[in-house]
Amino acid sequence: MDRVEKRQFNVYLPPDLIKRVKHASVDADESLSSFVERVLEDYLRTSEERER
Repeated sequence: MDRVEKRQFNVYLPPDLIKRVKHASVDADESLSSFVERVLEDYLRTSEERER
C-alpha cells in the first residue's frame, strides 16, 4: 500500500470546538487526524460541486 506523505498543519480553534471535534472523532472510531482530513475533504468536495 502506498503511503501518502503528510505534514503538520496547525490551526487555532476555540476550546469548545476542539472538544467537540475530538469527541466526534472518537464516536466515528477514527484518529483525530483522519477525522479532520475526511471532514475537510468532504466539505471541499461539496463546495466545489456547488460552484459548478
